Amino acid sequence: MRSLVSLVGIGLLACIFSCYSMCADSQSVPGGATVQLNVSVGRSAVANVEDDFVCATLDWWPPEKCDYGTCSWHRASLLNLDLSNKMLFNAIKAFSSLKIRLGGSLQDKVLYATDDLKQPCPQFTKDPKSMFGFTEGCLTMARWDQLNAFFKQTGAKVIFGLNALNGRTIQRPHGPAVGAWDSKNAESFIRYTVSKNYTILGWEFGNELSGSGVGTRVAASQYASDTLHLKNLVLDIYKSIEPKPLILAPGGSYDALWFKEYLDKTPKSLDAITLHIYNLGSGADQHLIEKILNPTYLDGIAKTFRKLQSTIKGSASATSAVAWVGEAGGAFKSGRDGVSNAFVYSFWYLDQMGIASTFDTKTYCRQSLIGGNYGLLDATSNNPNPDYYSALLWHRLMGRKVLGASFSGSNKIRVYAHCAKASKGVTLLMINLDGSSIFEVMVEGLKNSVSLPKGLNDANMREEYHLTPQDGNLHSQTLLLNGNILAVSPSGDIPALEPKYLNSTSSIVVGPHSIVFAHMPYHVIPACNG
Repeated sequence: MRSLVSLVGIGLLACIFSCYSMCADSQSVPGGATVQLNVSVGRSAVANVEDDFVCATLDWWPPEKCDYGTCSWHRASLLNLDLSNKMLFNAIKAFSSLKIRLGGSLQDKVLYATDDLKQPCPQFTKDPKSMFGFTEGCLTMARWDQLNAFFKQTGAKVIFGLNALNGRTIQRPHGPAVGAWDSKNAESFIRYTVSKNYTILGWEFGNELSGSGVGTRVAASQYASDTLHLKNLVLDIYKSIEPKPLILAPGGSYDALWFKEYLDKTPKSLDAITLHIYNLGSGADQHLIEKILNPTYLDGIAKTFRKLQSTIKGSASATSAVAWVGEAGGAFKSGRDGVSNAFVYSFWYLDQMGIASTFDTKTYCRQSLIGGNYGLLDATSNNPNPDYYSALLWHRLMGRKVLGASFSGSNKIRVYAHCAKASKGVTLLMINLDGSSIFEVMVEGLKNSVSLPKGLNDANMREEYHLTPQDGNLHSQTLLLNGNILAVSPSGDIPALEPKYLNSTSSIVVGPHSIVFAHMPYHVIPACNG
């Protein structure tokens, strides 16, 4: 049994993932054992991601959004988020260039208060008879101005999700939305955005209208026609502006037949295919933690990534679009308090980013930056939850080129390897799902591949970042880095993420229920030396 074997070609890698899932139950670790693990890092890249692979979302949900009797969104909406909060500002700024996707379930009910809007600008109002339980809402241009000033100051790269239901008719609850897209309001909004010199990385078309949809759905052929219409609008509006913004869609769960038809009919109008993933199921599921700690369950998502890549590569029109995860919150309906905002969620989060990157997924957007129980930041205090630091470490340490990391033994340890972002070396990510066993990881062939600059002390050859929960409590929202609590300063500054230094020829010790990033700047791999 192997995990993330070094391979050339995603298809063969997917085959290994399939075998890995089927064999996992027979590879348990004896409780309390110390397990020696030899990991071989591939010498060529199996996939490539973008430098700003880590992305997060901001949503439209108002404070009245409640799930399972809990109202967890507070004032985290794009319409009421406190943009003056220092902690929020610093949390985004720490990434230098965090992609932020603006969208969610209510985006297809948002009007834009530009000059063409010949009606009052409504606010979202709770209405159990309306789709998603709310009436239409509206984005004022004053608020859009405020948001763009904030994004510019923080260095965020913005993807805006457009309302794709304008002009369509939904004849019955949960029925299909029929008719062509009415683009007038969206066009006016895009033109306003350009007139103000606001930089938009991409315009995304619709939210969860693909396949069987959520709330409603649009046929693939109609969606393709409307996407081409959006593309032509953007080309016209941005005709004297470079670079042109990306066109992204459909922002929904994978449906093989729908995605194939859609891609076949959008060969030159789509830059990124955006996939939504909530593979942990309901936030009310009492077995949520069991799923997160079950390697066989975690591996199941590899099938979706494999199928999507197969659809992209097999498109009859040879699409040039790439795959993104446009929204992933793990557990749907806002996640679960004490799980989605706690240390244990980083096992799911980092592991899924590892799998996604291995399948050539270019960007991964977490639902959400703030809001719900799955926010990287707490919706009331703005304090970073453990997954925020996990995301920041990935962003700073894991580079664009994805390497294979092969080993034999337990499935309770997950190992991912990338060329390092800050050096020509390698970064390993190791996730120990076992609560009692220790893994001592040796990287094979290391002695023959280390190249130290003259005069460097070999005791400082490797940087390690060990993540554990406070008091060993998986439900803790307090994260320890190398045994030290991570906490923002009284003035709202994000703490420094300092490594500990070890000799790279020694083993990497991965404790029970812990996560370790190991940056080996002088571990020379041909793929990382270019």
